[in-house]
Amino acid sequence: MLLLGKLTAAATAVALIWTGAAAAEARGLSATIRYTEYGIPHVVATDYRRLGFGQGYAAATDNACSLAQTMLTTSGTRSRYLGADANPGSGLSRARTNLASDLYFQGINDTGVVERLAARRDRMGPSPEVREAVAGYAAGVSERLTKITDPACAGAAWLRPMTEIDVYRHMYALGMVFGLGSAADGIAVQDPELSIGSNAIALGSERTANGRGLSLANPHLPWNTPDLRLWQSHLTIPGRLDVAGAGIVGVPFLWLGHNSTMAWSGTAADTTKTFTLFALDLVPGSPTKYLVDGKAEDMVRRDVTVTVQDGTTVTKPRWWSRYGPVVTAANGRDLPWTAETAYSLADANAENLRFANSMERLSRAGDTASAFRALEETQGLPWMNIFITDSRGKARYSQLHTVPNVTDERAARCNTELGKQMWAADGLAVLDGSRGDCAWGRDGDAVQPGVFGPSELPSLRRDDFLENSNDSYWLTNPAQPVTGFSRIFGTTGTERTARTRGALTELAKGAKHTRQSVQDLMFSNHDFVADLAVDDTVRLCRTMSADLAEACEALSTWDRDHDVDSRGALLFDRFWAKVRTTAGSAAWKVPFNAADPIGTPNTLNTDLPAIGQALTAAVGELRAAGIPLNAPLGDNQYVVRNGERIPINGGTAGLGVFNSIRGPWDPARGYTEMQHGATYLHVVSFDGDGCPDAATLLAYSQSSDSTSAHFSDQTKLYSKEQWVTERFCERDVLASPELTVVEVRQHS
Repeated sequence: MLLLGKLTAAATAVALIWTGAAAAEARGLSATIRYTEYGIPHVVATDYRRLGFGQGYAAATDNACSLAQTMLTTSGTRSRYLGADANPGSGLSRARTNLASDLYFQGINDTGVVERLAARRDRMGPSPEVREAVAGYAAGVSERLTKITDPACAGAAWLRPMTEIDVYRHMYALGMVFGLGSAADGIAVQDPELSIGSNAIALGSERTANGRGLSLANPHLPWNTPDLRLWQSHLTIPGRLDVAGAGIVGVPFLWLGHNSTMAWSGTAADTTKTFTLFALDLVPGSPTKYLVDGKAEDMVRRDVTVTVQDGTTVTKPRWWSRYGPVVTAANGRDLPWTAETAYSLADANAENLRFANSMERLSRAGDTASAFRALEETQGLPWMNIFITDSRGKARYSQLHTVPNVTDERAARCNTELGKQMWAADGLAVLDGSRGDCAWGRDGDAVQPGVFGPSELPSLRRDDFLENSNDSYWLTNPAQPVTGFSRIFGTTGTERTARTRGALTELAKGAKHTRQSVQDLMFSNHDFVADLAVDDTVRLCRTMSADLAEACEALSTWDRDHDVDSRGALLFDRFWAKVRTTAGSAAWKVPFNAADPIGTPNTLNTDLPAIGQALTAAVGELRAAGIPLNAPLGDNQYVVRNGERIPINGGTAGLGVFNSIRGPWDPARGYTEMQHGATYLHVVSFDGDGCPDAATLLAYSQSSDSTSAHFSDQTKLYSKEQWVTERFCERDVLASPELTVVEVRQHS
């Protein structure tokens, strides 16, 4: 009877919201939130403003302190409340202190760029739907923040209502994570150990058992950064929008997900540069004047002022050229500001506030073709490879995001000597800022001046499979290599990462996949490098010191997986970390061959002294930390939630483990708590009835509130390699045994 009562209440609530509930709406914003298992909210509203209100309210219910922390960050006020020297813990910049973070964000805010872009009514500004959703989202978060109970921030002096500009600032900052945000306090841009990673697969009709599309999403992000936290929701405006998936907490709409006939996933385009440098030729005797086509221009000085905790202020000057701010480091290189030269960083996303435009349009697309039309018209993705498939079995990939328009021809003509080196090494252009004809080019189909238009971006359609694990576009499908694009997008004909090789090896087997088989692939946790190297390692081990006998046994009996109960995985992990550092490509007897990019390199070079030395060092490291050589992986790879240690499966990306996860290694204790890896997972298949067959998982769970029932429930599922059966269609939502209906209304 209790269950029947729940279902009746839910059906009544839905009927009310679908027919308008005009009396309630007259009193202010309202929405219906229906919660199913694991605290996943299904938000139903009559328009975008009310939908945003419901989504914001539900997001703040789970992650109030994360949202409040993000507002502190983007408003440049962390030092005032939390101290200038503390680490900001933000994913939006690489600033190492609150003061550096505040100076970066306050510097952006002082320019008024976010307000200027948000006010635009053309394609460069937010669409009408986004404006409505943002307004509602801010109101929903503000409404819920008045009831905050999370002990991490309840009663804090820095709690305040959310405004629309807070949402837009967060959205804007997300776009520059790989550009200006990386140089926030002068540290090196694009630190590979901090890069955002992911896996994505789109299967077409030839590779699915039922001939329809199948999507895998597996973004890898930091687990403890509030402003990059993913959170699940299901958003419905009857007759207009019905979409489920995950988005960044603090921004309306969804980053990854599906509707009834189309699904999408994506990866960070790690190999592509979303910024360039410009070398400034300074006027002799005037270090803040530079020449362009023989004429002197003044740099603009912008003094940025930040209030710190004792009430005093700190003011620092920032200098800007026509290209962007002057920086003194990039890509691990110092760029000293001398009497002759300075360097400006130009970020292609510095004029991009269109991310939500793309997400909203994508959510309403009915198939792969219309989805790409929506993305090509909005052009709001900042740094994301996109993989889309649909119920008809059509699959497509594109690197349809914002990239500086620097062709190989322009780079050859305009790169400085430093630029030639960096262009060859990693696609970063250092253009001659003294020549006006060296500014970024312009494409006729680009919404934003200075970036590549959709017709000039890597793209591929296939009926079998498309895959990316953060390598370049070249081998999205090895049967049809993609070539002919500017070096700024990445390389072709070069060695692929172990994670890419492992994934493509599996997909090339030609299996007809189902939802379950893709779920099994996701959690296979198999070590690709081990298949290439562990047998040779064991043979070498048995010729070495008798002191290594235990290590030889551990490696020889290891299942070559990274499950929580796998014994030997940790030893191989530490061994291979040292091989990569000390031996590099010399570790292999057979080098990379572009004619066999998945099969090479191979065959461990056990004649190389560094290989045996790496094994000895790894054994010594584990023994020094008091860790048995055959310890179960989960004993040393874990997270702690409310004092409970939860073992975590998966392995480091360098081993080719598809389920990538990592934490810091402490020589005295071993691995400490995991900090980066799998976050939101989905496997979405279609059967033609409008109700996708989908399984999802949010590895770190829905809520960052330690008192919530949903603080660690999905994390425990992740530990056991279990999934949540998604409830998308109405009948499935109403059938949830844990269905709870909440009517939310605006009072504040």
